[in-house]
Amino acid sequence: MADISRTKLAFFLISSTLLITFVFYAYQIVYTPNILVDRDDRTFIIRSGYTFRKVQEELGKGGFVNDMVSFSFLARLKDYDRHIMPGRYQLRRNMTNLEALAVLNSGQRQAVKVTFTNVRLIDELGEKITKNLGVTPTEFDRALDKFLETNTEGFTKENVISLFLPNTYEVYYNVLPEELIDRMHEEYNRFWDEERQSQAKAIGLTPLEISTLASIVQAESVKQEEAPIIAGLYINRLKKGIPLQADPTLVFAAKDFTIKRVLNEHKEIDSPYNTYKNAGLPPGPINMPQIATLEAVLNYQQHDYIYMCAREDFSGFHNFATTLTEHNRNARRYQQALTIEIQKGRAAARK
Repeated sequence: MADISRTKLAFFLISSTLLITFVFYAYQIVYTPNILVDRDDRTFIIRSGYTFRKVQEELGKGGFVNDMVSFSFLARLKDYDRHIMPGRYQLRRNMTNLEALAVLNSGQRQAVKVTFTNVRLIDELGEKITKNLGVTPTEFDRALDKFLETNTEGFTKENVISLFLPNTYEVYYNVLPEELIDRMHEEYNRFWDEERQSQAKAIGLTPLEISTLASIVQAESVKQEEAPIIAGLYINRLKKGIPLQADPTLVFAAKDFTIKRVLNEHKEIDSPYNTYKNAGLPPGPINMPQIATLEAVLNYQQHDYIYMCAREDFSGFHNFATTLTEHNRNARRYQQALTIEIQKGRAAARK
């Protein structure tokens, strides 16, 4: 009888110990800090195609998780291992497994900033716009091609760069390529509201043509305050049927952006972007025009100028003229000043 009692007591003690141990461990698994213990908050990135094993590997390699066994046990218990969602997730110092999984499992994604400026060619855009995203440049290019195939607004390979308005946008890290294009399309339509479309119509151009003209104005405007004047000059030329004769379009036609001075040989380039040979606007923008330049074209300054030449003081400003005689006089002054500067440079080099 005593032996049975001792056996029961031993069983009770062992069971109690195991239960207490299990409860304690369960408590630790759920409520004890296990994420970035005594470390700073950090962003954890889950890329498309990650498996649970890959998530475990990245969490361990990055030093996010203190005890991977407890994290993995709770993750499987909460079915997270079968519902991996790509994104950027903000994990905080001393988070518990439960708190971390609440972030990862609920898809509380961190928004990232997307900025793109100074783009000349649409082929360059994919690399810049996807820099901080889970989208690859190739995926972006495919989505853009699909957009071009289905759009009914006149976008082409030559002018689609107009769709992208240089700015800083917040999007989710794991945004789909098609969603990214749609977002940019929404921003484009938001900019081209009824008022701006009316302004473009009054000028006699479509929004896409305004973007093309703005790209030329931008390339010619070293000083932003001159942009409305230059825009007015080119609009005067368009209305009179005079070729724009914009040097930056020749640089674009040559696809050699190292050209510093446009020469007569460049004026002979056979290209629809050669605005010396062809009247009117080229097929599309020669860069991605800033919003300020688009506004400068829409609110262009009305005047009679049809010629411009860089000022002889090399300030970046221009001398404007209404007649060829006046323009030639301005050009001679600039050439004389340029010759003097070149001679000074050579003299300095010889010393």
